[in-house]
Amino acid sequence: MAKLTDKQRKRIVADYIQIGSYNAVSKIHGVSRQTVKNICDAEQATRQKLQQKKEQNTADIIGYMDSQKEVVCSIIGKGLAILNDEEKLASATPAQITTALGTLIDKFTMVKDEREQQSGGVVMMPEVPDDA
Repeated sequence: MAKLTDKQRKRIVADYIQIGSYNAVSKIHGVSRQTVKNICDAEQATRQKLQQKKEQNTADIIGYMDSQKEVVCSIIGKGLAILNDEEKLASATPAQITTALGTLIDKFTMVKDEREQQSGGVVMMPEVPDDA
């Protein structure tokens, strides 16, 4: 195999940071797993810069999402109201209903799983008054 260019090496490092798997990156670039590992180990400075950029991008996206929280909650509220409208529900196809339900369940499950991971696997339930 021909020697890899600097651009190819940097792409391999960037893909490894994004994917996190030597095997997957090796298949994408047609090189061995060991080649990917060697490149990533040798390109430590580039790897650190790319990781910092990835973390900054994530922080920027989260910041933007937080800034749009009211708009998003408003849209979600409207969507849930539509999904709960008896006339619309009666005229919806089974496929439309199951797609909407599946999406809701997936998102609620994802949030629950993230909370469990952050809390070490235990989710604290809110206190319920005795007279409830």
